[in-house]
Amino acid sequence: MSEVNMEEVVAKDEVEVVDVDEEATTIMKTKGNTQHMVVGGATQGQDQEWLRNNIDSPGKAQDLKHVPVLLDWGIFESSFARIERNSSKSYTETSDCRKVFANISTSTNTSTNANFTNDMSYSTRVRQCSCRWGYEGNPYLLQGCQDPNCINGSFDCDPHIKSKITMVMLGIGIGFGGLFLLIGAWWLYIIVKRRKNIKLKEVNFKRNGGLLLQQQLTSSDGSVDRSKLFTSKELDKATDHFHTDRILGQGGQGTVYKGMLTDGKIVAVKKSKAVDEWKIEEFINEVAILSQINHRNVVKLLGCCLETEVPLLVYEFIPNGTLLHYLHNQAEEFPLTWDMRLRIATEVAGALYEKYRAKVADFGTSRSIAIDQTHVTTKVQGTFGYLDPEYFQSSQFTDKSDVYSFGVVLIELLTGQKAISSTRSQDNKSLATHFIVSMVENNLFDILDPEVIKVSKKEEIMTVANLAKRCLNLNGKERPTMKEVAMVLEGIQASQKESNVQQNYEEVENRVN
Repeated sequence: MSEVNMEEVVAKDEVEVVDVDEEATTIMKTKGNTQHMVVGGATQGQDQEWLRNNIDSPGKAQDLKHVPVLLDWGIFESSFARIERNSSKSYTETSDCRKVFANISTSTNTSTNANFTNDMSYSTRVRQCSCRWGYEGNPYLLQGCQDPNCINGSFDCDPHIKSKITMVMLGIGIGFGGLFLLIGAWWLYIIVKRRKNIKLKEVNFKRNGGLLLQQQLTSSDGSVDRSKLFTSKELDKATDHFHTDRILGQGGQGTVYKGMLTDGKIVAVKKSKAVDEWKIEEFINEVAILSQINHRNVVKLLGCCLETEVPLLVYEFIPNGTLLHYLHNQAEEFPLTWDMRLRIATEVAGALYEKYRAKVADFGTSRSIAIDQTHVTTKVQGTFGYLDPEYFQSSQFTDKSDVYSFGVVLIELLTGQKAISSTRSQDNKSLATHFIVSMVENNLFDILDPEVIKVSKKEEIMTVANLAKRCLNLNGKERPTMKEVAMVLEGIQASQKESNVQQNYEEVENRVN
């Protein structure tokens, strides 16, 4: 048991001291003697660090008027025992109270004479208390140390504290619960949406004839193995979600977007407007046929995507643009000359003639069928203005239907005008009709492109014009075959070369002479 010096201050008329009542439930400030609480000593309780810094020798302490004092509290052992006996509660429930020996010195004024004092010293046992870990408050009061969180003891907490803590914990619980609920709902939404998208892709794939195309690809002899089935995710990423800035052009059957695949290859993605379910078999047959075409003058079909609502076709990208773009938007620095137009017409005719038939249109879905595959059923489709008039009556696609469409391209090359134009009269909105009327009325040169008239020979123009007129015959049987068309155009090019050789020979001969 340790020993400390204590001094009880009992200046009856001058000093206030703290008293504890018999029940030890309240703190009272009174004037006069006290036997319950004592104040820590004025000798050893002084601030030792302050003394070391301010007093060089013991004599100087007599000259000081003020010194700092460290106060400590204690409660007499007799009072401590009496309070615990008279109370149903104990200090030790929430406090640690250790026994120490204390030397008590009292100094009391008992007279009005300030120089007269009654001094008394004695030694006794006191209790020095402190709150246990996790508790706060006054350790010298019964239940004076309280647990602010109400989790460290079995005693009854203040109802207000309990209520406040309960509300805080409830708020935290609700907050975390709401957060987890939102995260769970978001995660569930993502899962459900993903499954729904997968299911929708499967439905679209079956509806768009994916199973039929897979069957044709697996049962083929290797001629169509180059065609690829793209996923919607691939093409969506390639076209930047089909952004309007990626649009290359729009035709009668849909819109074409520029895209870049993951391997860096640039492609043109055709997004169709609609495909009737009863035409799905025709569509799949045409995709299988087009995938076989590999010609330098024909745009290559790389594959398709059947997971979307309407099928997507993927073509090789043509960086120089389309013929119609240059034909109807000519620049002075790059005019479309007659020789260039004649070469384009000859190459297209040759491509159509060689081994297959292809629909010529402004990036519309090409409708083609190999000569040795006549059992496959297809129907013509493309931009209005290029369609064979006979098709509207018979709904039959023949080898002469391509001839008619090619005839429209020929007169576009001759006139530089569009196949359908709202600027012409109601009767002549169709370029084919306008051209035939001009031929009958001998006004052909009035509708020709000035660039054609300026640099070409009249005989060549008339030969091409008459060929186009034959191609546009309303009776398909009277139209020439694509072989005849190709031969006529190749003949014009051959005569041009002969003429150029003869002209060069004459120039050389003149120089020699």
